[in-house]
Amino acid sequence: MSSWRDIASPQAQEDLDGLLAAAIDFAQQQLASHGEFFPFAAAVRTDGSAEMIHARPDTADERPPASQVIDACVATLTHMQAELSATAITADVRVAARNDAIQVELEHADGHALTVVLPYVKRHRNRIDYAPIRATAGQHRIWPPPDR
Repeated sequence: MSSWRDIASPQAQEDLDGLLAAAIDFAQQQLASHGEFFPFAAAVRTDGSAEMIHARPDTADERPPASQVIDACVATLTHMQAELSATAITADVRVAARNDAIQVELEHADGHALTVVLPYVKRHRNRIDYAPIRATAGQHRIWPPPDR
């Protein structure tokens, strides 16, 4: 079975690997400190610099639904796409009846889209156990899918 890495440029691999590491690290910090986190976005600019992207739904609600925050992230990143080479949208999701996970939707301007899921279980005394990470083909939401 072939991997996205078989066709991705070294730069695309570096961009997506860096975003994934940063997104998972920040999400794990938030889970350890607060037991949860709001969805967030990060990106690599065309000049190679990485940054967190502020995206908030147009609402007065202090705790808007996660789906609205994700939609705001997609809208902001889509608006900025000419300035970006890679994006990540990270959310705290439920992957099975009782399993939570950190989900990172990665996309690259070169046409690669991946969804990475890191399941976890909260234990007593703020301990969190993580299961093996999984990656699957992702959805193209920031850039159109490539003609392959």
